[in-house]
Amino acid sequence: MPLWKIYHPPGAYTAADKQGLAQAITSVYGRVMPKFYVGVVFQEVSADNFYIGGESHPGFVRIWVDHIARTFQSDEMKVGFFTRMNKLLAPWIADRGYDWEMHVDETPFDLWTIQGYFPPRAGTEDETRWIAENRASPRTRP
Repeated sequence: MPLWKIYHPPGAYTAADKQGLAQAITSVYGRVMPKFYVGVVFQEVSADNFYIGGESHPGFVRIWVDHIARTFQSDEMKVGFFTRMNKLLAPWIADRGYDWEMHVDETPFDLWTIQGYFPPRAGTEDETRWIAENRASPRTRP
């Protein structure tokens, strides 16, 4: 799973904006894992509930990403991911004049289930099936 939590000012995004951004994020991950792993949550936060440096900030977007299905294996992968995401997010955040911040947490793969199943490892026949079917199902191999 990557789970994206996007905290943003009220009215910052229309329903179409949210769908477009969620689809753009999913397209990055969907090349290497089942698309149904990707979750995106939009949470409006009013300026009187969003403080940066002790001051109310009406134009701030905060992104918190949880990675479980994959983890970064090198510094180059980390830099590449953030570089790619900065470009992908720009039309919804930087180009609209919002200040923003993003971080990624990585959780051990073994501490995750989906639909009650332990997901298959990357590159396995079971994962290939999950990608093709775009849903969780029992693994055929441990």
